[in-house]
Parts: sequence; C-alpha cells; structure tokens
Amino acid sequence: MATAKKSVRREYSKDDVKALKAHSKARTPIAKISKQMKRSIPALRAKAHQLGIGLGHQR
Repeated sequence: MATAKKSVRREYSKDDVKALKAHSKARTPIAKISKQMKRSIPALRAKAHQLGIGLGHQR
C-alpha cells in the first residue's frame, strides 16, 4: 500500500514575512503568491491573518 506524502513544516523567515507584506500591499492574487513562495494557499492565509494583513485580492 502506498503511503501518503508527509508535509514538512517550514518556518517563515524574515524575508518571507517581508515578501508577504509586499504582496499584500501590491494586491497580488494569492494563487500567484502561492506558486512563488511554494506554500499552500491556506498556509499563506493563516500567516497573513496572524500578521493582521489582507491577502487574496481580485482584480
């Protein structure tokens, strides 16, 4: 039986937080941020909520 791929937890570096804030200010779509930072959309939303910034803007 195949085993499920275990997700590895990666801490957010200062650069990651800075990039996330810049994307929030630039109103970048969350799908684009997710691919660029190689993190899931729910993980990015959770971190943004923790930081008190908005993400996932539509244009």
